[in-house]
Amino acid sequence: MRLKIALVLIVPALALVVVAFVGKRAAVRYASAAQDRPPAAGAQRVPILVELFTSEGCSSCPPADELLARLEQTQPVEGAEVIALSEHVDYWNRLGWADPYSSSEFSARQNDYAHAFDTDGAYTPQMIVDGRAQFVGSDAGRARKAIASASRDSKAAVTVSLASQDIRAGSITLDVRAERPQSVSEGDSAEVLLAITESGLRSNVSRGENAGRRLSHTAVVRKLTALGSVDSGGGAQFVAKPVVQIPKGWKRDSLKAVVFVQERTSRRVLGVAAAPLGM
Repeated sequence: MRLKIALVLIVPALALVVVAFVGKRAAVRYASAAQDRPPAAGAQRVPILVELFTSEGCSSCPPADELLARLEQTQPVEGAEVIALSEHVDYWNRLGWADPYSSSEFSARQNDYAHAFDTDGAYTPQMIVDGRAQFVGSDAGRARKAIASASRDSKAAVTVSLASQDIRAGSITLDVRAERPQSVSEGDSAEVLLAITESGLRSNVSRGENAGRRLSHTAVVRKLTALGSVDSGGGAQFVAKPVVQIPKGWKRDSLKAVVFVQERTSRRVLGVAAAPLGM
């Protein structure tokens, strides 16, 4: 009789343990799926600039390149619109492979961030969110957290659109407008910058740390230009109509114009917008 009573008590208890375990695993799977699920269509998003300093000569960079592509394509952070810039530095070029998308301009820009963040120096891959947070570029968790945090900050309204094009001259004219930021850091000033990016780029790397690999890139910065300065405190908005030459080797359907307002010293991004340039 005692054995029967014990079994009667043990079996329901085991059933509860199994149910709890299965429920916990289901909850973990649901939470993971929810984390990767983009926000509902039509939900308002705050534009966030996500920059990646990278190089085809760096063996640690391909995972960061893939993360940047996922962030841009899936838009996984609720309430945020990721606007990506992939900036290829040139200081890896002397180590066996010359990155065809690299520029000393991007190395200098990364050094400006190193001064602003007071880090030991530049490194790759480095991801920077809205000029306010920096971390190893392949760290998906840090990226999500920084993007979510940046989406809660107030932003200056920025717009960019294609105004006209001259097919014979191989040029386009953009219409750029930026609301003057409500506040700029004391002692600092802000400027409006224009980046032209190209996605869908690929390279067969034959030397260096990535020798033998075929690398893919998204939002590669082809051109970065300062359009002018903006003052804080409201007033008339910044307006510009820059003319951009499009070299024949660039694919129009893969190009975007990215305009952002950034403080010169702190490097904080105060507002950003992007527009496709396809024909």
